[in-house]
Amino acid sequence: MLLYILKRIAGMIPAMVAISILAFTVIQLPPGDYVSTYAAQIAQAGETVDSAMLNSLRERYGLGENVVVQYFKWIGGIVTRGDFGDSFEWNQPVTELIWGRMGMTALISVLTLILMWAFSLPIGIYSAVRQYSVTDYLATAFAFLAMATPNFLLAIVLLYASTMWFGVSVGGLFSPAFENAPLSLAKVWDFITHAWIPIFVLGTAGTASLIRVMRANLLDELHKPYVEAARSKGMPEGRLILTYPVRVALNPFISTVGWVLPALISGELVVSTVLNLPTAGPLLLQALKSQDMYLAGAFILLSGGLVLIGTLVSDILLAISDPRIRLS
Repeated sequence: MLLYILKRIAGMIPAMVAISILAFTVIQLPPGDYVSTYAAQIAQAGETVDSAMLNSLRERYGLGENVVVQYFKWIGGIVTRGDFGDSFEWNQPVTELIWGRMGMTALISVLTLILMWAFSLPIGIYSAVRQYSVTDYLATAFAFLAMATPNFLLAIVLLYASTMWFGVSVGGLFSPAFENAPLSLAKVWDFITHAWIPIFVLGTAGTASLIRVMRANLLDELHKPYVEAARSKGMPEGRLILTYPVRVALNPFISTVGWVLPALISGELVVSTVLNLPTAGPLLLQALKSQDMYLAGAFILLSGGLVLIGTLVSDILLAISDPRIRLS
């Protein structure tokens, strides 16, 4: 198992190199650069554009150099010094801007994933065991409705309902009094009272999808010979289902971690913009709009790393849950 994990981690290195190249290529694709975008904004505001200042900015950030040289300077700083470069727009080191945002993004994504599993696993099992029951039909209806509802629309409806019906404003992740306060039980509770909406919005469609996955997988296993053989020996029905078919049906369910995590991260961008959350989404969107390439590239690179970590966790959980899955 240890050898398997080490090989998977080693395999992540070329994958991260490919992601870094792709990220740097994507942020270089739009015509012009941050300086040209900044000059257009100045001209649009009716102010005079100082060519000497623009040339000074290009020289300061190395924008006049070859793209390949820019890439190796960027990735070299990350690998050797953990330096992601400077943000053009914010005039700060990228490292100071991203860690808090990525930390909040990872926290929201992990909490959403845990709650998705906590609801979808028992509902999917019950829906399969009680096929065509009222509960099964309700779960199916919920799944289709949840997967068809856009995240941003659900976020707007919940914001409206919490404000108009309960008189509670839940935009952001903290109340103004707790934003810069040290960690405490009061701050954790304030986070919970604000975070339930983005977690609910992000997790609704994923929960519905996982319910369908679990139900379909378990239905495939319930009528197989090994289940009938265990039932004929007098094993209690509840213990039988949880011991054998559920354990086998979990394999595709666990493997969904590899795609659920990136889906949560990508969906977080829209939801965070609507709910005004201090996560990676809004800052990444602004960086892409202003062509702040080092800031945007850092977010894309770290998001790709989270996807690889999600896939690794999924494979490790599969190996733990099913003894048939081994390196050999």
